Amino acid sequence: MNRRRLLSTGFAVLGASCLPAMEPFNRPGKPRLMLGLAAYGFRDYFPSMKDKPQTPKAGHEPLDMLKFIDYTADQGCAGAELTSYYFPPNVTDEYLVQCRHRAFLRGIAISGTAIGNVWTHPKGSPEREKEIASSKAWIDKAVIMGTTHVRVFAGAAPKGMSMEDATANCISAYKECADYAGSKGITLGMENHGGIVAEPDNILKIMHAVDSPWIGINFDSGNYKTEDPYADLAKIAPYAVNVQFKTEIQRKGSPTPEPSDYKRVIQILRDANYQGWFTLEFEGKEDPFENVPRVLAEVKPLLEQS
Repeated sequence: MNRRRLLSTGFAVLGASCLPAMEPFNRPGKPRLMLGLAAYGFRDYFPSMKDKPQTPKAGHEPLDMLKFIDYTADQGCAGAELTSYYFPPNVTDEYLVQCRHRAFLRGIAISGTAIGNVWTHPKGSPEREKEIASSKAWIDKAVIMGTTHVRVFAGAAPKGMSMEDATANCISAYKECADYAGSKGITLGMENHGGIVAEPDNILKIMHAVDSPWIGINFDSGNYKTEDPYADLAKIAPYAVNVQFKTEIQRKGSPTPEPSDYKRVIQILRDANYQGWFTLEFEGKEDPFENVPRVLAEVKPLLEQS
């Protein structure tokens, strides 16, 4: 019985240990990490957020995606993640093409985009249909921008829904969107971002159940608030298709975060023979225009070490 038959007969809600193992990515060659920057780090300086106007924070010139691409290139990064939340409301295809052309002229790649989807809504619900339609729309936008990765999320279990049912809902939505993404040459990297994927076992279970060549894990170095975040990151690293690195981690039971050990995170990825983007997503409340260059300067030498 193949994995898709297991899914259709309802076995997708079993534990990861009961499912056929999705193989880690078998990449030839040596590990290679390319430095990128995510627009999310400058979230307070865009004039809109998720199609709603916001007042850009004072102290710096407001950003748009074209200016963010320029800033990313000026910092010596190879790629820019154009987080979907900060595009103009009802962004046009023409603007997406402008972004693609600007990145080309500045000699960098658009490493991906990210959408704030929730895939745990009940099957047949209007909320679920809306989320899937929006996901597919941003897959189409990714194609226009010339990128091949969309960062996606699982979501939390709605009130009154079990973890098992929420996971099953997510699996079926992810599979539908992955089939669509694959037809466009787009990979959907699911982030280890709270909710039903707050710990590694369930996101691995989802990977095993969906079992598509067009999925993988968006490895976020700062999202595991477990007893040993680094050990948990090592569990998901072999399935990584994109990396967001953070400046901090926070262990379970600790009232405060601690600085991220960049060298250790990079070694975890190298041990998994990861090859792809290593993108700074600055989440601090401090001024990103002052702090992002400092973090990039700390990380660049680590990426150059063999």
